Amino acid sequence: MEKKTNTLKKALTGIILSVILIVIDQVTKLMAIHGLMNQQPFVIWDGVFELHYLENRGAAFGILQGKKIFFVFFTLIVLCLIAYLYLKRIPDEKKFRPMDGICILFFAGALGNFIDRVFRNYVVDFFYFKLIDFPVFNVADIYVTVAAFAMIILGLFYYKEEDYNKIFHD
Repeated sequence: MEKKTNTLKKALTGIILSVILIVIDQVTKLMAIHGLMNQQPFVIWDGVFELHYLENRGAAFGILQGKKIFFVFFTLIVLCLIAYLYLKRIPDEKKFRPMDGICILFFAGALGNFIDRVFRNYVVDFFYFKLIDFPVFNVADIYVTVAAFAMIILGLFYYKEEDYNKIFHD
């Protein structure tokens, strides 16, 4: 009974946090649509950083342009995998809270861009680091990037083989 209650609490926590993150992502995209579409880029720091409206019909860095059906199915599979890992495989222990947070960030980022693809047929991007000519990105992309970076750092310096065994083999 306690395990079921903990799983329900974990699920509700994940849902609430994901919804908050997705709302932030979608609100910033709506702001970009209303404030930046058909406008010159808004310069924050001349030559370094600006808000630049872009409709991305591909994936990261604009690859696979126009492959909406592929992205929809792929994202659904990824979302299911993340939910499964978060709810069923990652132990409900304090040591694994960072991994829970990583799952929530990945989930919110993937779902934020998925919403754009399904309802707009493109992903709204608007952050642009002009100094290094980095591809234009959005808040959902930040979630995914932070989650990936955190996963790498935790994998290198925090989690040990026995921790991964708890997730993938127990």
